[in-house]
Amino acid sequence: MGTYLSSPKTEKLSEEGENDTLRYGLSSMQGWRATMEDAHAAILDVDDKTSFFGVYDGHGGKVVAKFCAKYLHQQVLSNQAYGAGDIETSLQRAFFRMDDMMQGQRGWRELAALGDKMNKFSGMIEGFIWSPRSGGDVNNQPDNWPLEDGPHSDFTGPNCGCTACVALIKDKKLFVANAGDSRCVISRKGQAYDLSKDHKPDLEAEKERILNAGGFIHAGRINGSLNLTRAIGDMEFKQNKFLSSDKQMVTANPDINTIDLCDDDDFLVVACDGIWDCMTSQQLVDFIHEQLKSETKLSTVCEKIVDRCLAPDTASGEGCDNMTIILIQFKKPNPSETEAEEAKEEEVKQEPSQEAQDEPSSSS
Repeated sequence: MGTYLSSPKTEKLSEEGENDTLRYGLSSMQGWRATMEDAHAAILDVDDKTSFFGVYDGHGGKVVAKFCAKYLHQQVLSNQAYGAGDIETSLQRAFFRMDDMMQGQRGWRELAALGDKMNKFSGMIEGFIWSPRSGGDVNNQPDNWPLEDGPHSDFTGPNCGCTACVALIKDKKLFVANAGDSRCVISRKGQAYDLSKDHKPDLEAEKERILNAGGFIHAGRINGSLNLTRAIGDMEFKQNKFLSSDKQMVTANPDINTIDLCDDDDFLVVACDGIWDCMTSQQLVDFIHEQLKSETKLSTVCEKIVDRCLAPDTASGEGCDNMTIILIQFKKPNPSETEAEEAKEEEVKQEPSQEAQDEPSSSS
């Protein structure tokens, strides 16, 4: 889906940074697509001991992805659950909160401001729906997004949408929240482990929710249109006033995975499907390990990945999507800390098997 250019735009937006515990690099490229609809957030220190990384892959327009890149991490931190130490709940509420915030006059104004300036009040209207707003779920938090009066007070939110794959690292814990088909993968001792699940209509639980909400699946797409079952935005699929937000045909409800990080963890990757359509999780992990033997600049590694994925032409469609990848490398403890850890491990060496510790243990 989407219009292709006669030649790809290969200019890249790349950046990198580091703190005491990790370093990251990222790269984003428009490629063959007529427009760039990916957005991202990479924030080393959203607060003490917490880093945040997010990839937002837009469809039908770029504004929802840009909105999430601007506001989603803010909503995670401002939620009462975050202050109480309940990171999973704060992540879930932040995903749902994006849909709430994009409605009404205030939502319309914010989305218009994020669109192309010359199209703010014309082309921006494409992808929007104008039916009266139905009652949404209460988010159980103080309203830090006051309503505004205006001609678009009944704006129910955008028809365009985006995936959201978020990695929040706090102390030695990793929280991954995902809605859509962007993906988070961790390399542990060189082995790739998927920390998110691609939300597609052929998954049984997703299919059941779609049908129960009054939708149908045709050619692998909801109502013959959308090939994702979870996303932020896409409000035309969220209009069943008899169902809660998590029961709609398309829901922003994220799967959340929490794992304890350990010294065996090499790096983390968060990327859109423009990457995963071209490489498996293990292929990408192997490629990164090979690159890191000679390249220390993580943004350069990311640039090599998007170049590798870019198709020579648009004949097959594979390798023709927008591409965004964030690579996060965990800093290893210094030798004295490692020796102390090894001494502790010697004391508990009677454990029957270490295999269970190799694979990331998680709770969803």
